[in-house]
Amino acid sequence: MESAPMALPMSDPNAWATAMNNLRMTPLGIAGQPMLPDFDPALGMMTGIPPITPMMPGLGIVPPPIPPDMPVVKEIIHCKSCTLFPPNPNLPPPTTRERPPGCKTVFVGGLPENGTEQIIIEVFEQCGEIIAIRKSKKNFCHIRFSEEFMVDKALYLSGYRIRLGSSTDKKDTGRLHVDFAQARDDLYEWECKQRMLAREERHRRRMEEERFRPPSPPPVVHYSDHECSIVAEKLKDDSKFSEAVQILLTWIERGEVNRRSANNFYSMIQSANSHIRRLVNEKAAHEKGMEEAKEKFKQALAGILVQFEQIVAVYHSASKQKAWDHFTKAQRKNISVWCKQAEEIRNIHNDELMGIRREEEMEMSDEEMEDPSDPKENEDSALFSQAEALKEENDSLRWQLDAYRNEVELLKQEQGKIIRDEDATKEQQLKLLQQALQGMQQHLLKLQDEYKRKETELDKVKDEKVQLENLLENLQEQECTVSRICVSNQENDPLERTSTSTPIKSEREALLVGIISTFLHVHPFGASIEYICSYLQRLDTKICTSEVETLMNRLQCTFKQEMTGVGASLEKRWKFCGFDGLKMT
Repeated sequence: MESAPMALPMSDPNAWATAMNNLRMTPLGIAGQPMLPDFDPALGMMTGIPPITPMMPGLGIVPPPIPPDMPVVKEIIHCKSCTLFPPNPNLPPPTTRERPPGCKTVFVGGLPENGTEQIIIEVFEQCGEIIAIRKSKKNFCHIRFSEEFMVDKALYLSGYRIRLGSSTDKKDTGRLHVDFAQARDDLYEWECKQRMLAREERHRRRMEEERFRPPSPPPVVHYSDHECSIVAEKLKDDSKFSEAVQILLTWIERGEVNRRSANNFYSMIQSANSHIRRLVNEKAAHEKGMEEAKEKFKQALAGILVQFEQIVAVYHSASKQKAWDHFTKAQRKNISVWCKQAEEIRNIHNDELMGIRREEEMEMSDEEMEDPSDPKENEDSALFSQAEALKEENDSLRWQLDAYRNEVELLKQEQGKIIRDEDATKEQQLKLLQQALQGMQQHLLKLQDEYKRKETELDKVKDEKVQLENLLENLQEQECTVSRICVSNQENDPLERTSTSTPIKSEREALLVGIISTFLHVHPFGASIEYICSYLQRLDTKICTSEVETLMNRLQCTFKQEMTGVGASLEKRWKFCGFDGLKMT
């Protein structure tokens, strides 16, 4: 349903302009023209020029949503047949649904019962051009605009109370609710626009690919006697040889060789063969030039290194005490920095020169390893092999021409099989490499764990070594004190020294004897020296097996050693015999 634009005068255009300015929209008249020619100078715009906003007709840009915390002052809007009263500013803003893509249609609810389509056009035509209105009998309607930005202007009127004329009847009042509406026409136009943009993008990409695509090679002419004579002349010319050889190769691959043209093709192949000697000579000349260039480069590099050595010698001589004391601190710093830079550059060039010399030595060793051959024999053998090859070629050309197409088909089939086999082998190799990599990773993790374990063991051994050293120092100190006491006792009372001599030398040994006696008394069948030491080490970790064994060997009246077991179970056991010695005494 379409409606023609109506030129309805506005009773109070300033109110509508103020409302639009509060929403940062350009105020438009009924015909879509700006209502106020001169805008507020506070906006910083020139007089008579409206500000360019995303809401202006023709831009087609949807404006950004207004922040919820931004206060929007709505005022009374006077129209010809009705009046719009703004909602309470303290109330929350009206809710809206999610905006459909390409939305140009709005839902308007809360219309007065006596509201007509003319009144709806009068109110909402200020937002933009209306294409169609679908009004229902239940006080709501759908309005479709020509552009998307007009929908945002219509949403501004949501929450306004409308009153027809000056009547206070309920049928002449209502509260507008404006929301997005989903219409098939809007969705269809949006999809058409998206498809058009996609087509333009594909066209742009195609043009870009065609612009960067390399040019196709020129076409090769078909075989004929005339073209064959032209190609044969080109094959004799060095400057046109590469082009003529490509044409010859294409003709042979196309299958142009037959019994009638075999001689022509043979003569062209022979002409191509005559260029081998020229190419070999050119290669030798280039190799010679390369060797000369290498020699020049090596000589120049050696000269540069000599100059670097001289510069470094100057720096070293300036760093000596005789000249160094006369420079300032800043000068000394610069000289040392320059010397380091010169030495680094000299070392880099020296390494490069040594690398060149090593490569030459390796090439010389490879040439010496090759077996020298007689040049005359090589020439004779080359001529003989060339003659034999020509004979075989003449014979094979006669037999292979008829079966050429069959061989091409077989080669294609074999090539397909080879490609499939290569893919399978590559997959197998990839799997094997992955398995090998996993195994190496696992092995590396094991090595890391073992390394950590060895480090912990090494730390333990170091701690034990420190403990043993401390114990040894303590024992040496105790021996020294005991020896001093013994010497003093000998000097004071030699008779008392003979009478009071005892195998127990210190209080610690006496304590050990008591603990060992108690332990062996609990074990009447005896115990091994390892078992005894393990028990003592629970009490003192510094006790060692050799110390305990020497102490028990000195006290033969208190401890005795016996052999128990038979064969492989033979074991030495210590027993407590102090009570037996007491009985004997």
